[in-house]
Amino acid sequence: MKGRTILLDDFAGREAAALLVDGRLEDFLVDDPQRARIGAIYRAICDRPLKGQGGMMVRLPEGETGFLRHGKGLSPGQALLVQVTGHAEDGKAVPMTQRVLFKSRFAIVTPGAPGLNISRQITDEERRAELRVLAEEMMPVDGAGLILRSSCEGADESEIAEDIAAMRDLADAVLADAEGSIPEALTEGDGPHTLAWREWTAPADVVTDSGCFETHGVLDALERLRGPVVPLGEADMTVETTRALVAVDVNTRGDTSPASALKANLAAARVLPRELRLRGLGGQVVVDFAPMSKAHRRQLEQSLRAAFRADPIESSLVGWTVMGLFEIQRKRERFAVLPILREGLE
Repeated sequence: MKGRTILLDDFAGREAAALLVDGRLEDFLVDDPQRARIGAIYRAICDRPLKGQGGMMVRLPEGETGFLRHGKGLSPGQALLVQVTGHAEDGKAVPMTQRVLFKSRFAIVTPGAPGLNISRQITDEERRAELRVLAEEMMPVDGAGLILRSSCEGADESEIAEDIAAMRDLADAVLADAEGSIPEALTEGDGPHTLAWREWTAPADVVTDSGCFETHGVLDALERLRGPVVPLGEADMTVETTRALVAVDVNTRGDTSPASALKANLAAARVLPRELRLRGLGGQVVVDFAPMSKAHRRQLEQSLRAAFRADPIESSLVGWTVMGLFEIQRKRERFAVLPILREGLE
């Protein structure tokens, strides 16, 4: 099956979406009603500052706790708007920001950050000029800005205008509800189906039939994710999690030749972002590549940079440790899906 296919279904009784590229599972999103969605907006109440860290703990609805990394100028008891930026480990506060964004498929409204920006990926000057005219007519007021995303390049202008208007109206409604003495959820954040429509914007077939995960092989691909081993041809890669970090080990299965080690390591570098993405893993990632000459490190690093450049989740390639391990810092935009996979595939 060639091309891109977006599948909207449910998994283990939860809303879910899958992206297939040439028949291979490239991305998977599943909802967890027990967790705050990325992008959800709350009216929060400042609780207590974290001395020495410069942050602020905030109270959320239903006794939940959020964490603002930058709390300068905030006082306990103060109400403010915050937005979820990542998933917290069990027992930890939800990471949040005061830089609230209203994001749709074509546009992002940015309260408190006025100005008009058009994605640099749109390079046709005539198209940029057309979009600028449209955006200036639709610009939000009261100090908000507007960003037009790369998906605007081939989109119908009426669809773009409708998107901008929807985000502008939503921003106005939320900002008008910022004051209050108790925490309150003001938006829920987008679920997997909406995120799939919004983020997987390249031309794709969309399938919404109930049971499409099974008929298109998604369940078989998810079954493989239940185990830690990722086949790499004549080698393999093991991906395992601890409370502190994600440990990745590349194994050449007994062939210790320099050529075999380099081949296995390059193969691991190419698939590592996808495996982390599908498993919902982030934070500190430590990779124990197969032993190889230091002369080959540069080639391996180039392969890693190329692979992570194409990945939608922010990652920082920290580099080699003194023990010869490779460290990566990855944003926790998703939660680990293994418990849900176990529930849904049993």
